[in-house]
Amino acid sequence: MNARSIRRRRRRLEVRRAVRRTAGAVVATQLLTAAGLLVFDSQRRKDRPDKEFPHQQGGPVPVPGGDVRIYTFGEHLFEDMLADIDAAQERIYFETYIWKDDATGQRFRDALVAAHERGVRVFVVYDTFANLVVPRRFFQSLPEGIHVKRHPLVTGGLNFFHPSHWGRNHRKLLVVDETAAYLGGYNIGQDYANRWRDTHARYAGDMVVELENAFVDYWNIYDGSPALPQPSRRTWSRDMRIHRNLPADMVYPIRNMYLEAIDRASERVWLTTAYLIPDDAFVRSLVNAAGRGVDVRVIVPHFSNHIVADWLSRTLYERLLRGGVRLLRFENAMVHAKTATIDGLWSTIGTANIDRLSLAGNYEVNMEILDADVAARMEEIFTLDSGNTTELTLEEWTRRPLISRVTEGILSPWRPLL
Repeated sequence: MNARSIRRRRRRLEVRRAVRRTAGAVVATQLLTAAGLLVFDSQRRKDRPDKEFPHQQGGPVPVPGGDVRIYTFGEHLFEDMLADIDAAQERIYFETYIWKDDATGQRFRDALVAAHERGVRVFVVYDTFANLVVPRRFFQSLPEGIHVKRHPLVTGGLNFFHPSHWGRNHRKLLVVDETAAYLGGYNIGQDYANRWRDTHARYAGDMVVELENAFVDYWNIYDGSPALPQPSRRTWSRDMRIHRNLPADMVYPIRNMYLEAIDRASERVWLTTAYLIPDDAFVRSLVNAAGRGVDVRVIVPHFSNHIVADWLSRTLYERLLRGGVRLLRFENAMVHAKTATIDGLWSTIGTANIDRLSLAGNYEVNMEILDADVAARMEEIFTLDSGNTTELTLEEWTRRPLISRVTEGILSPWRPLL
C-alpha cells in the first residue's frame, strides 16, 4: 500500500470517527433534554391542582338500527359498563390497553369473575407493555375458566424488526352478548374515572355485531384459545362503519378515513386529540381546509401525561397556526379523547390518536358515523370543552422564549418515530 492510499484511508477513518462523535453528541443531547423535561414534568404534576372539568351526561341518540350514547366522564361510563357486565347472559368480550389494579380496576375484575361464575363465557385481552407496572398477580388471579390473551411485548420472533410486529394493542372494547358494545379512549382505572377528560360511546342495535367482529378477528389472528366463531350476521350500514388498524397485515385505514373526511369539509372541522403529532400529509390536509375557509379547530391538552410528546407536537404549531388552524389548549386536566366532527354530519369516536404510533403503528379501532343527530351531540361536547380551553395565537407562539425553540429543535428528529 503506497503513501497516498494510506493517507486516504486515514482521512476516511478520521471522517468516520468525527461522524460517530457528532452523532453520539446529538443523541446524548436529545436524551439529556428529554430527561430534563421528565424531571420538570414530575414536579409540575405535584404542583398541579386537581380541578373538575366541565361535563354533562347525555342520553342515547337514536340512529338507524339502534342508538349511540356518548360519555365524557369516566364514572358515568364505568357504571354503565359494569351494569351491562352484570346483566350478561352468554358472553363478554373485554379488551383494554391499560387495566390498573386499583379500586376501579378491581371492580371490573370482580364483575368479570362474577359473570364467569354464573356461566357467562368471558374473553379478555390486554396489552403487556402498557401494564408492566401492574402486578402480574392481578391478572394471574383471574380464574382459569376466563380466557385471557396478553398482547405480547415482542411479536414475530426473528422477524421482530419488520414494522408489522411493532404495534401495541391500544384498543378499548367491551361487547356484551348482542345487547351492547363500547368503544372509545377510556382505559380502566381510578384516574380515568374522574381526573381525565375522555370520550367513549355505547352502541346498541346493529353495530354491536361489528364491534364483536373486531374483537373476534383480533383474537383469532393472535391464536387466542379457544378460537372464536365469526358472527353469524354482519351489517351493511350506510350510517356507521368500523375502521381497524391491523399491523399484522400492514393495514391502516384510520388515517385515510380522517384525510378523506377533512378533504370533504366545507364548513368546520373540530378535532380533539390527546397527542397531536401528525405527519406532513395530515398537516397539509388541515391547512388546506383552513385555506378554503373551513373553521378548523383542534383541542389538545395544555400539558399531557407525556411531556416529550407535548414538545414534539409543538414543533408543528407554527405551521398549523400560520395556516389558519386554531389550537385550543385544555386546562387543568388531561384530555385523552380521540374524536372529530365535521360539517354537522360526520363524526368519529375511537382509540386512535393523531400521531404515527396510532395511525401507522398500533392496533386501533375507530367508528365512523354519518348522522346529523350524533354530530350535533359531538358539537355540543366540543363547545362545552372549548369553554375549558385557552387559545394559542400565532402572536403568542412566535414570542416564545429562545430556550423553547432550542428544545423543539433538539427533539424534532424524534417526531417521525411518534
